[in-house]
Amino acid sequence: MTAAMQAPDGRDMGGAAVADGMPAGPRGKAMLVIVLGLILAVLDSSIVNLALPAIARELQASSAHTLWVVNAYQLASLVLLLPLAALGERLGYRRVYLVGMAVFVVASLGAMLADSLATLIAARTFQGVGAAGIMSVNAAMVRLIYPRAMLGRGMAINSLVVATSSLAGPSVAAAILSVAHWHWLFAINLPLGLFTWWLGRTALPVNPVRNTAHEAIAPLDVLLNILMFALLFLGGEQLGARAGGGVHAAASALPSGWWLLGAGLVVAVFYIRRQLGKTAPLFPVDLLRIPVFALSMCGSVSAFCAQMLAYLALPFLLLESRGLSPMEAGLLITAWPLATMITAPVAGRLIGRYPDGLLGGIGMAMFACGLWLLAAMPEATAGWDMVWRMALAGSGFALYQSPNNHTIVTSAPLARSGAASGMLGSARLTGQTLGAVVLGTIFTVTGGHGGHAETLALAVAGFFAALAGVFSTLRVSRAASAGHGG
Repeated sequence: MTAAMQAPDGRDMGGAAVADGMPAGPRGKAMLVIVLGLILAVLDSSIVNLALPAIARELQASSAHTLWVVNAYQLASLVLLLPLAALGERLGYRRVYLVGMAVFVVASLGAMLADSLATLIAARTFQGVGAAGIMSVNAAMVRLIYPRAMLGRGMAINSLVVATSSLAGPSVAAAILSVAHWHWLFAINLPLGLFTWWLGRTALPVNPVRNTAHEAIAPLDVLLNILMFALLFLGGEQLGARAGGGVHAAASALPSGWWLLGAGLVVAVFYIRRQLGKTAPLFPVDLLRIPVFALSMCGSVSAFCAQMLAYLALPFLLLESRGLSPMEAGLLITAWPLATMITAPVAGRLIGRYPDGLLGGIGMAMFACGLWLLAAMPEATAGWDMVWRMALAGSGFALYQSPNNHTIVTSAPLARSGAASGMLGSARLTGQTLGAVVLGTIFTVTGGHGGHAETLALAVAGFFAALAGVFSTLRVSRAASAGHGG
């Protein structure tokens, strides 16, 4: 099915229009499957972090090698988002989602039974593959589940679940590790994953699929996609993660990190040039030709770059510069995701009443102000004075994210919902990688953790948030002329 077979509102026209969402009862079951899948995929990206020291001791591995228990999951997810989204357009989103869930469950069993670091990393890699299957078609499934007039509510639920699961990861891990071995971190996935897979077989809707005879996925494109994102991720990991070791560690990581990023950009140029003449390209350059979609993607990358800069800089600022305890710093930072959780449902109800671009612009203005106020904190700042600044930043991000995701999904033709869904995750991870690169560069140039580097990082994060707000505001006039809700 091609983009030419679209109704003005984005529905496929193949003799009859696709139904506008699902009835209330089936919709609730289908959305339960989506929510449970999101919880599993997002929770497992961070749930293992607290167990890394214990894993390193038990498996007699170095800290650097053990870190790949986390990196393998994130990298596998990143490089396969777009290929699996494209596969969903050709074979059906439900099929990709269910296979992804099955792989995730089997890989969780492998991680639970792992008796060496190599087998654990291999299992985590396959967990990442399964998570990519879940996340790549997630937003596309929501678009099929909800009527167009209620889609904003569905996107807000997604944002709320992601924020809650990200917040809950360390707490869930701490609760499990206090009474059980680290293997049980993966065991909890088995009953929940099996139930989600079982329910999804009957609850998830079926989407029209493309004519696979004319829309085959080129293996070279898949390889280039994997190589591009892998190089960018590894470069960002070297520049960002090692910045935590101080100026000398950051400086030692700088040459190899930049070489990896440079190689990734070279691959990206060759890869994207191959996509330009395709009707349904793996890297969706066709969607990037839609101004509202392109502005939304640029805004998403900028917003997640700002978020990552702040998330990485704040612990250093509070622990090393302000001398707070880990407990005190953790409680203060919790105000950020809690504000996001509270604001996300409100943002969902505002979608459709006001232009997405206007909501996003206001949200990013709040986000930028919160970041700049955090950067401007005096040395002697009371806890409550930090909390409201973090809450302002978290609320602003939530007010931006749901409307922006709504625009990304609805500005794409329904037949390309898979590509738009894959780009949501790719934009998030690309922005986070960019944030790590910027932070590593700041720590290297300024000389490390004396308070000045962290303050500068928050100020720069505010700049990226403001830039995202500009992209969002530009969507208002673009969307009005194009007939979208951006």
